[in-house]
Amino acid sequence: MNRALIIHRAGPQVTVQDKGRAGLLGQGLSQGGAADPVALAEGAALLRQPADYAALEMAGMGGSFEVAMETRIALTGAPMQASIDGQALAWNASHLLPAGARLEIGAAMRGNYGYLHLGGGIATKPVLGARATHLAAGIGQALRQGDCLPLDDDPRTEVGMTLDPEPRFTGGTVRITRSMQTQLFAPDMLERFQTTTFARDARGNRMGARLEFDGDPFAASGQLSILSEVIVPGDIQMTGDGTPFVLLPECQTTGGYPRIGTVIPADLPRVVQAGQGVTLRFEVIDLSDAVEAQRRFVAALDKLPATIRPLLRDPTQMQDLLSYQLISGVISGHEAEEQGN
Repeated sequence: MNRALIIHRAGPQVTVQDKGRAGLLGQGLSQGGAADPVALAEGAALLRQPADYAALEMAGMGGSFEVAMETRIALTGAPMQASIDGQALAWNASHLLPAGARLEIGAAMRGNYGYLHLGGGIATKPVLGARATHLAAGIGQALRQGDCLPLDDDPRTEVGMTLDPEPRFTGGTVRITRSMQTQLFAPDMLERFQTTTFARDARGNRMGARLEFDGDPFAASGQLSILSEVIVPGDIQMTGDGTPFVLLPECQTTGGYPRIGTVIPADLPRVVQAGQGVTLRFEVIDLSDAVEAQRRFVAALDKLPATIRPLLRDPTQMQDLLSYQLISGVISGHEAEEQGN
């Protein structure tokens, strides 16, 4: 029997995602990929497999899943209630999903995007060098009941591992750099932007996040004459009503709204995972500081495999107990006597 993931039920925005498609901006295609790349890296670390393997991204709601053959899984990103045949699972951890068992994943308890990783990775056919679904570009589609996704072979067996997730679900301060149009905003307006508390509103998707705030709208001088030009995820556009809109992985590739700044990649997951009503503040930093922050961010992701540790569990509640090496390190007892002599 082939290794596969069977979809019995899926939330409205469950998609296959990997790191996306870099280098196609000139052809009108944004990179896309996982909205929260940190969660993608965390899952790869828990399963000790490459970080470019494709996983399931679940926006707000998971679903009901089954595997055709026993499969290792990991759960990361926005915490969601999860269980196997009614037995609760720890989030930010790896588990063994038996063949025929039902994996149930509910709604996000905080944050927006949760991730289901599978040992060996999802093996759908690559399109333009990636397996990532790009809904805005019409590449792939949200998963539906009855879909069956092939999985690659998994040479590893280790499960029962956990890690401490990078904190990014409670909002906070987000660092930004100046953009091509920052100088069009008056200094006092840029200062007000940095002292304003924003909240993520309900209107948002993988293309961008709209922010609510109290006070006067933000406007750039001469913004009606701005020509459409290249834009990227992290850019903060000011829409016609003076409301900030932070662009996310599936944003368009060009736009004419003025940009007051650009969220650095290291902090973009904090915007992505800010749930409705979660507050954000913005801080302008120098480009050199942004480059250094990005260097540290990449280094931290590279070190994730070294941070995982065994998940403490109740042996009486472990369906996968026999998959563990329970007798490793056992001695006969004579060794202790010899050491005492």
